[in-house]
Amino acid sequence: MTKRNPERSKPPRLVVFDVEGVLLPKRRYLVFEAARKLSFWRFVRILLIGFLYEIGLTSLESALKRIFRLLEGLLIDDLFQLYQKVPLIYGVEDVFKKLKKAKCKIALISSGLPQPFVETLASELNADYAYGLDLEIASNRLTGKISGVVLEHQGKAAVLKEILDATGYTAQDCAVVADDRNNLPMFPLCSLRVGYNSDFLLSIKSDVVVRGELKEILLPLNLETSAARYSSFSKDMVIREAIHISGVLVSFISIYLRTRFMVAFLIFIVTAVYVASEFARIEGVNLPVISTITREAATKPEIHEFVTNPIFFAAGIMLALVLFPNPINYASIAIFTLGDGTATLFGRKLGKTVFPLNKGKRVEGSIFGFLFAFLGALLFVSHIEALVGAAIGMIMEALPTPVNDNLTIPLAAGLALLLL
Repeated sequence: MTKRNPERSKPPRLVVFDVEGVLLPKRRYLVFEAARKLSFWRFVRILLIGFLYEIGLTSLESALKRIFRLLEGLLIDDLFQLYQKVPLIYGVEDVFKKLKKAKCKIALISSGLPQPFVETLASELNADYAYGLDLEIASNRLTGKISGVVLEHQGKAAVLKEILDATGYTAQDCAVVADDRNNLPMFPLCSLRVGYNSDFLLSIKSDVVVRGELKEILLPLNLETSAARYSSFSKDMVIREAIHISGVLVSFISIYLRTRFMVAFLIFIVTAVYVASEFARIEGVNLPVISTITREAATKPEIHEFVTNPIFFAAGIMLALVLFPNPINYASIAIFTLGDGTATLFGRKLGKTVFPLNKGKRVEGSIFGFLFAFLGALLFVSHIEALVGAAIGMIMEALPTPVNDNLTIPLAAGLALLLL
């Protein structure tokens, strides 16, 4: 694999973008939007197929072919109208303007969007190359069959190789920005690999991982100076992490009420209401208080999609409450809420040293997270137990795993305390 040249001071001559999850919201995939026009059971089947791909039990090619078979009969015009309703990630236009100003060529390569749709997007953003899948259409309706090089395991790499051959560029001239493992075959063809809100596998393989606004990719692409480092606290981050840290109050509420199971049930009810509010918000209907808090706390890339992190956050607390005995459950919740929340804040503000296996996390953040997790756990368990629990919890916070760390941190910390 070609290694990034840290001495390079110029922007790349070619920047390749994955589309879904980078330019379009991660949880507003076109096929999921289209599935709403189908029967309930077809919609459920599409969600299940998507889930199987996410956990690695089916290939992208197999998943997409099965999904599009379920879309058979849908009018292509209806599909395009749905596509036009999916908003761009916040800041895409500004990033592309800076790339073009720097005379970078831009390629959009998508495995999930039809070729004409990618071409439309490329035209809107002034990109130079557009590649997507081929839809078979009869009488202006989808037949359910799809094809194209981009569907194959090495398909995106083949497309990128074609672009490099046509331009005469080499890997040293090329950078790629992507979010999931489907893009890994392109990595050997690029000297700079940027993971944008990437999954655990891409986080390991990327040279740089960006978690936040899309404009933050400009720094590793050498389109911003180090002085433009995005290290300040945004309003949404402060609100989000304040909510996260305040989760420690669940332990004290459970102690006061003397019923952890009732507290877990109340959290479940609130989570169900939140899920309903998110479905409503995506459709443009706002529920008082809940939708407002979501809009204020969500990151800009999340604002146009279903925000799932609060669900995992609530699930992590509920599982800790019911799976572990007192006071281990309370300590694991303290480790999770205080440790993870402060690790994010201090990592963002002070972090300079990245973890080799998880470049989206900072060592400085995890150190502060460990200190606060230890102090929080001390309120419920002994010094040794607090030390071990905090250490295990922050190790899980720093490691890239396929499971959301809102689940792994409290469960791992609680299990470690249970085994002591």
